[in-house]
Amino acid sequence: MTSSSASPAGTAPENSPSPRTRRSRKPGRRVLRRVLLAVGIGVLLLALCGGWLAFRAVQIKQNLESAMALLPTLQEQVTARDLPAASGTLKDVQRHTTDARAAGTDPLWKAAGILPLVGANFSATSEVTVSADDVITRAVAPMLDKVETLDWDALTPAHGRVDVGPLRDVAPTLRSAANTVQLSFDRLQGIDRSKLLPQVAGPLEQAIGALDEAREPLSGASRAGQLLPSMLGADGPRNYLVLVQNSAEVRATGGISGALAVLTVEDGRIALTDQGSASELGRFTPSVTVDAEQELIYSYRMGTFMQSVNLTPDFPTAASTAQRMWQERHPGSRIDGVIALDPVVLANILGATGPVELGTLGGDPAVDALLAQTQLPTALDSTNVVPTLLSDVYAQIEEPALQDAYFAAVAGKVFGELTNVQGDGTQLIEALVTSAEQGRLYLWSASSEEQDLLAQTDLAGAALGPAVGGAAFGVYFNDGTGAKMDYYVRRTVQLVKSCPGDGYSLYTAKVTLTNTAPADAATSLSEYVTGGGAFGVDPGRVRTNTVAYGPAQALLQQARINGEDVPVGSFAHGNRPVAILTTELGPGETATIEVDFSKVVQESEPVLDVTPTVQDPADVLLPAQGLQSCS
Repeated sequence: MTSSSASPAGTAPENSPSPRTRRSRKPGRRVLRRVLLAVGIGVLLLALCGGWLAFRAVQIKQNLESAMALLPTLQEQVTARDLPAASGTLKDVQRHTTDARAAGTDPLWKAAGILPLVGANFSATSEVTVSADDVITRAVAPMLDKVETLDWDALTPAHGRVDVGPLRDVAPTLRSAANTVQLSFDRLQGIDRSKLLPQVAGPLEQAIGALDEAREPLSGASRAGQLLPSMLGADGPRNYLVLVQNSAEVRATGGISGALAVLTVEDGRIALTDQGSASELGRFTPSVTVDAEQELIYSYRMGTFMQSVNLTPDFPTAASTAQRMWQERHPGSRIDGVIALDPVVLANILGATGPVELGTLGGDPAVDALLAQTQLPTALDSTNVVPTLLSDVYAQIEEPALQDAYFAAVAGKVFGELTNVQGDGTQLIEALVTSAEQGRLYLWSASSEEQDLLAQTDLAGAALGPAVGGAAFGVYFNDGTGAKMDYYVRRTVQLVKSCPGDGYSLYTAKVTLTNTAPADAATSLSEYVTGGGAFGVDPGRVRTNTVAYGPAQALLQQARINGEDVPVGSFAHGNRPVAILTTELGPGETATIEVDFSKVVQESEPVLDVTPTVQDPADVLLPAQGLQSCS
């Protein structure tokens, strides 16, 4: 019989875990619980963070969309000068951009910017909210405040004077606004969009586009605010030589400078103090010194005749040459700047001011007596000033000196209207802006500081320099007939891009010229208009020197006229290649010129500058073709 012995008191059964084993498992469970608790808290925190970020994302989206929706209303109210309503709308816009910025710069949102993969989207959104609020708070709001207090009538010429005080007062605000928009554009433009989700990249592109659209007008307004007070004589009198370019005898910047005038400006008061003509100045012997490189291209005539200073398309060169010529013929005079315009500018001005009654022209009895015997209009308006000055006057006044006197007197009358605008001057400002955009209005200052600012505007007309960058092309025309036949020439200009396979772009400047003069032009038009064969061109025919500029570092490859390869005059202006071809056309004839520029390294969208003529630029400039990438 077997018997089992009882375990000693206080001991565990043999198959029971030992106290040591039991105690060792309790800490493991505690660790597990802590881990699970930590994970749970982490999940909860992530959920909370995710929820908070989602909440902030909704705030950003709704506020930015609300602000954008109000901007058209704000623009309409400002345009209509309903400034109290605009001020209220601006406050709503500011509230939305401020709330968006608060959400986009939230500490948790900014911290999310360091996350892998998605962090760039948070950072980009933060930048958009900051930029939006900066533009509204530091640019739009201060400008609207100035608009509310600005005396707009003071900016309109009246009784021969422009009040320069408001211009000087608003200049710092414009400069600050322009800088804010430029900095915001640069900030967003610098974001790497390749790392962004479409939901972020799309709105970012829209914001960049909106800032890009706004920065150039603002920069222009800022430059105007800096330039106009001093150029209007706020710091002392200024004298400006005015070149009235005659498009009937074309030059690279528009036409020969037949009629001349001097405007004197002091403390905003504008006066016509002298008039003359290029023919009165005569031939300069020795010639006025001009840039040797340009003289090689355009001949000694640039420095010999006032009518030829603008054979070059570089207006700063033409203007400084004209300044020295006038001062040489008028000892003791000082020209502080040069303005150039053509009859279409006069038409644009008259479209804003209304017709001008000619009456007596400058008190010249000879001109007045002659006009009484003609059928020239007694009043000029936007519809008749161009044909009157470029065609009719030559049919009815044969004496060139009297033609120039008529031209100058008409310009003086229009200037009188320009400096005495009745009512709202907005249309006048728009007319001048349009003229500048069409390349018909140029301005040069003898002050290097002012010229540096002008060089960044459409008024500069420079062929070289920092403002002429990228894929810049130019097509310019110089008359070779020695007459006024360009009134009858119709032109088109077009850029055609191709990829020859060498990794570079090839551009062809394609130009058509048509002589639309009547078939009997040799006899039906006056000898002064046809030239009478004085320069080797039969009456009724038109000789034109077409000048084509390529972009910096490109190569002039070849040229064709009517599809046939032809020799071409090859030059360089700075680091730009230049081609010159000559055509001669009888009535009804057309020529097509093609100039190829190869090894074009610039990938930016091409810019084409063309001599302004009697035609509407929309009829001259044809859409570019083949703008695909060659890389």
